[in-house]
Amino acid sequence: MAQLLWLALGVLLLASSVADAATANYTFTVQSMKINQLCNSTDIIAVNGQLPGPTIDVFEGDEVVVDVINASPYNLTIHWHGILQKLTPWADGPSMVTQCPIQPNGSYTYRFNVTGHEGTLWWHAHSSFLRATVYGALIIRPRNGTAYPFPAPDQEVPVVLGEWWSQNVVDVEKDAVMAGQLPSHSDAFTINGLTGQLYQCANETFTAVVQPNTTVLLRVINAALNTHLFFKVAGHNFTVVAVDACYTANYTTDTLVLAPGNTVDALVYTGAAPGSYYMAVEPHHTLSPAATTDASDGGSVATGILLYNGTSATATPAMPAMPNNSDSTTANDFYSGLRGVPAAVPSPVDVNMTIQLGLGQLPCDAAQTNCSVNAFAAAMNGVSFRLPTQMSLLEAQFGNASGVYTADFPDGVPPNGTAMVEGTKVRSLPYNSTVEVVLQNPMAFPSESHPIHLHGFNFFVLAQGLGTFAPGNASAYNLVDPVARNTIAVPAGGWAVIRFVANNPGMWFFHCHLDAHVPMGLGMVFAVENGTTADSMLPPPPADLPVC
Repeated sequence: MAQLLWLALGVLLLASSVADAATANYTFTVQSMKINQLCNSTDIIAVNGQLPGPTIDVFEGDEVVVDVINASPYNLTIHWHGILQKLTPWADGPSMVTQCPIQPNGSYTYRFNVTGHEGTLWWHAHSSFLRATVYGALIIRPRNGTAYPFPAPDQEVPVVLGEWWSQNVVDVEKDAVMAGQLPSHSDAFTINGLTGQLYQCANETFTAVVQPNTTVLLRVINAALNTHLFFKVAGHNFTVVAVDACYTANYTTDTLVLAPGNTVDALVYTGAAPGSYYMAVEPHHTLSPAATTDASDGGSVATGILLYNGTSATATPAMPAMPNNSDSTTANDFYSGLRGVPAAVPSPVDVNMTIQLGLGQLPCDAAQTNCSVNAFAAAMNGVSFRLPTQMSLLEAQFGNASGVYTADFPDGVPPNGTAMVEGTKVRSLPYNSTVEVVLQNPMAFPSESHPIHLHGFNFFVLAQGLGTFAPGNASAYNLVDPVARNTIAVPAGGWAVIRFVANNPGMWFFHCHLDAHVPMGLGMVFAVENGTTADSMLPPPPADLPVC
């Protein structure tokens, strides 16, 4: 009888869960639009004529359906950054990893659910440099009837930080690749698409009007293409409550640090004197030796305004004291100070890997018509990753196609002096295996902090530090309340240890989120194998999956 009661209760709970879930439908039309910025009229690619693009705002457990219509002249895909895509790998979006791109005049419907997610994520193009302007917020609220694990804010404000070029960003990437060089620096930074008042050619300023003595939740997203960012609000502190849509223990700071791809949910209490306060964003330089040109120099600061209700919109805003652009101490303290909520860290480890990140050179490719002798290149464990051209990796995995990739990505760092090689190499992972990866970022020439993003999973950050990781450091792992993330900034001359469970079959890109480094080869792919049950196997591709 008791078993029947438990069964009936389970059916009722399942029915209630299904009833609470909804389907959120969106249409994204990607097309050219003209925008005036920095006294220039620039043609950009954007979604629905907006910069940033439309915000997806849903509840945990909902299904999201996005019809993407490509009315632009370029191939493109959309990636839903941080969405786990459990058994929906065909919706993940990285071009030639999980799909062929949507060609001009084509369309594709992305379908996925947001079960197990709460917080701030975002979406962006995942083909060439189009994500410089094709991006937007993706907000997942607690399911109806549940609450935030912190006092409910009185107001919520998405703050999407971006990077701006006064020229066609596709040409910026093409020119760099053809020359085998790094791309030109951006001309400005933006807050919700606007540069603010401090550039020589001032533009509109994003303004958030707030009530005094209330709590505001800022949902901050670093959508910049190639730049780590510092973010401050004059006269106010932050209480960080989540990063990358993973809740944290409360962490108080006056400076947020975000690598490209990161999100931070932070509470701000409006208890200052009523007035006008700048929200300011500036670049955090991590490159050694430092290179400071264009928007990457110390004078490039984008601003928004936090305006107390009742204060004149013409009042002079207070300016926060910003960190030095090369202040690695503030950045490292921010990252290492974060703690997650107590969690059961997966153990024991089934797969141990060490992946060394590296920048270097390779001989110019024949297609690089403006390249002289050698081109900038990047690699993980000495392998400079190359995407396939005829079929996506996921299609090859599903159909057991040969000749598309090899499953021999090395588990360890190659011996000193080993030449960098090009290849489409993946690392196969048994279903449900626990994987630990030591990411080592040696102090070489040049070196910089690499934001490494894992598709399809969140991971625990067990430890991080400067210097060379020693295997004996395992005794210093945080196995109690490590922060969970989907993108981690591995410091120049430093390391980080992450751990995750490979419980989602598919092809999952693991790459640097500095977009300049992706075509240079700083990435690899985890090929997670099928399990033994129907709900642990790759589903077939949707009928409208784009073809190459």
